[in-house]
Amino acid sequence: MSSLIPKKIREMEYRIEADPSKGMKVPVTIYADEKLLQKMLTDRTIQQAVNVSTIPGVLKHVVVLPDGHEGYGFPVGGVAAMDAEKGMISPGGVGYDINCGVRLIKTNLLEKDVRPKLKDLVTELFTSIPSGVGSKGAVKLSSSDLDEVLVKGVQWAVSHGYGSQDDADVCEENGQIKNADPSKISPTARKRGAPQLGSLGSGNHFLEIQRVDQIHDKEAAKKMGILHEGQITVLIHCGSRGFGHQVCSDYLRVSEQALPKYNINLVDRELACVPNSSDEGESYRKAMFAALNYAWSNRQMITHWTRKAFERVFKQTESDLDMKLIYDVAHNIAKVEKHKIDGELRSVVVHRKGATRAFPQGRDEIPRKYRDIGQPVFIPGSMGTGSWILLGKPNSMDLSFGSTAHGAGRMMSRSAARRGFTENQVQKTLSDRGIFIKALTREGVVEETPEAYKDVDAVANVSHELGIATKVAKLVPIGVIKG
Repeated sequence: MSSLIPKKIREMEYRIEADPSKGMKVPVTIYADEKLLQKMLTDRTIQQAVNVSTIPGVLKHVVVLPDGHEGYGFPVGGVAAMDAEKGMISPGGVGYDINCGVRLIKTNLLEKDVRPKLKDLVTELFTSIPSGVGSKGAVKLSSSDLDEVLVKGVQWAVSHGYGSQDDADVCEENGQIKNADPSKISPTARKRGAPQLGSLGSGNHFLEIQRVDQIHDKEAAKKMGILHEGQITVLIHCGSRGFGHQVCSDYLRVSEQALPKYNINLVDRELACVPNSSDEGESYRKAMFAALNYAWSNRQMITHWTRKAFERVFKQTESDLDMKLIYDVAHNIAKVEKHKIDGELRSVVVHRKGATRAFPQGRDEIPRKYRDIGQPVFIPGSMGTGSWILLGKPNSMDLSFGSTAHGAGRMMSRSAARRGFTENQVQKTLSDRGIFIKALTREGVVEETPEAYKDVDAVANVSHELGIATKVAKLVPIGVIKG
C-alpha cells in the first residue's frame, strides 16, 4: 500500500508536490478518477512515479495516466520528459516491449455480414497469423534482411508486397523512424528477432474483430472511415516480440554498468539510465529505434495476412472490402520532441511507457490526412469489454507532454487471474456476450480475463473530460485471437 497520498487539485487531477528531502526534482501529477486512483494506491505506481521525479534532468512533472499501474522501474502509464542536453534516457522508461502498439483497420462489412461466418473467420485468422510465446513468423530472414527491416520498418514490408504506401502514410513516423542502427544490436537480440517477424506473440497481445458500438464525434469518425454503428473493424495489438525485449535487457545492463562512470546515484536500480547525449545513450537510442522499426514491420505483415484471411472467407478482394488502415499508434517509446517548459520551447526526451502520443491538430508530426483534426488514438480494453478511438487535443500539450493512456491497464496480476478463474468460466462469459475466442493456451485465456483489467470506459473518460484526447467512437469485440 502506498504511503504517499496525492492531493486533489481539481476533478481528475491529483498531485504530489516536489519534496527535495526525497530527492524529487519535480512534482508528480496523476490523472485519474477516485476509483482509478484508489487502485494505484494499492501497489507501487505512485512510489515509482516519485522515484522517476528524482532522475537528473527531469523537467516540469512526472505524469501518471489513468491506466497507471506498477511496472519495471517506471510505472506503466507513466510519462516523463528529460532535458535533451543535460537529461537522461532510460531503457526502463521505455519498457521491454519496445513499440508495443495498436493499429486499426476498417472494413465496409456490417455485423450482420460477419456473424454467420464469424467462427470461420476467427479460425482462418488464427491459422494464418502465428501467435504465442516464442512463436515463429512466417518469413525466413537472412542477417541482411533483418538489417533492412531494422532500418526501413513498414517500408521493408511494403516493398516486399505486404500492404501499400497508404498504410505507411498513417503510421506514427510513417512506420520508419530515422537513425536506427543495426550495428547497435546484440547477436542474442538478432537471433531472437530473425525468426519472429510477422507474429502476434503472447500475453496481452491480440487481434480483435470488432463492431462500432457508439459514435461520439461524427466528423472525426467520418474522416477515419467510421461511418455507422455496426460497421466491422479489426484491431491489432502487438510489439517488437523477443527482439525488443532483448534490446531492453541488453541496454539496462549497459546503463547499470555506466552509472558510476557518470556519477549517477538512483533511488531504485530499475531506473538505470545514461545521459541522453552520451555514447551509451546514443547507442541505446539507435537500438531502440531499430526495435521500433521491427515492430512497425511486424504489425504491417499481420495486417497483410488479416486482409488475405478476410478475402478467403468473404470471397472478395481487400479493396472490395475497403480494408484500409485507419492509423497505427506506438507505446513504449522515447523520442526527442519540442515542448513548452516554463514558457519556453525546449528539446526534451519524452519517455512514454505504456502511454501513447495524442498530438492535437496542426502538428507536423501527424499524418497529412489527420493534420486538420488531430491525431487518432486507440485505447484497447479487455477482450470482453471494448476499445475506444479518441482524438488528440491541445490540452495534451500542457497537461501530459502530448500523451494519453494506452489501454485499460491491469487490475489483477496474471497469477491472481489464474488463481481466480478457469478457462471454461472465461469462455462462457465471452460467449454470453456474443464473443468467439481462439487462443493457443489455456493460460492465454485465463490471464486475460476481462476482470483482470480496469474499466476502459473510465480510463477513456478521464482523458475526454480533461480534454487530453476526446471520444470519437467505442468498438466492442465479437471475435478474438490470443497468443
